[in-house]
Amino acid sequence: MQNVTYNFSNKVVVVTGGAAGIGFKLTTSFLEAGAKVVVWDYSQQALDTAQKELGKYASQLHFAQVDVTKRDSLATAITALPWSVDVVINNAGITKDKSFVKMTDVDWDAVINTNLTGLYNVTKGLLEKFNSSSAHKRVINISSVVGLYGNFGQANYAATKAGVIGFTKTLAKELGRKGFTVNAVAPGFIKTSMTNAMPKEVLDGMAAKVPVQRLGEVDDIANACLYLASEQASYINGTVLSVDGGIVL
Repeated sequence: MQNVTYNFSNKVVVVTGGAAGIGFKLTTSFLEAGAKVVVWDYSQQALDTAQKELGKYASQLHFAQVDVTKRDSLATAITALPWSVDVVINNAGITKDKSFVKMTDVDWDAVINTNLTGLYNVTKGLLEKFNSSSAHKRVINISSVVGLYGNFGQANYAATKAGVIGFTKTLAKELGRKGFTVNAVAPGFIKTSMTNAMPKEVLDGMAAKVPVQRLGEVDDIANACLYLASEQASYINGTVLSVDGGIVL
């Protein structure tokens, strides 16, 4: 069996929320595969840390502080892009978890504006910045398993992640003829710095709900995105790839 390897040496990838968590793993994975990566993140502190940690890839990197909810912030970042774009990974997102009865308008608006309107803003703003000569343009949107089956205390978050799926399928139909594929990745319970701070018994309880009996790794999400961004995935369009150990079954 031949090992799967990816070569993105002639590609430019934009990763929103790319300076921390799953986004940082996406950034490093594409850098390791030879891509140039544009890292957009809301947190300047996270950007500064990422820039230090990724120093050896300096020639392949471009960083910008971007608020995806603000179109003027995006316009500034888009104007400053040093390269045309081949792949966009819409990863930026937040949570404001509360039961619906306790959820405030502020909680609702913040999550909708970042996770859904932000997705629109980024994709719309970058559409004309894609490499016009490429027949392998990629948009990959990070959804969530809660967008497929809901979750207590996450009405706002689940609504946005379900919206991501509808957005993905619609753009797949509209942009396919223009050389794009548009797909979504729906992570399940993934180990991050946030989950690592949880008590062991909580993590064990989460893992017990998953058919494969473990939490996912950030590598699992990065591997899915590498594949969907590759030329090997050129006939996959409008799909939702659940990377969740089977929890949606």
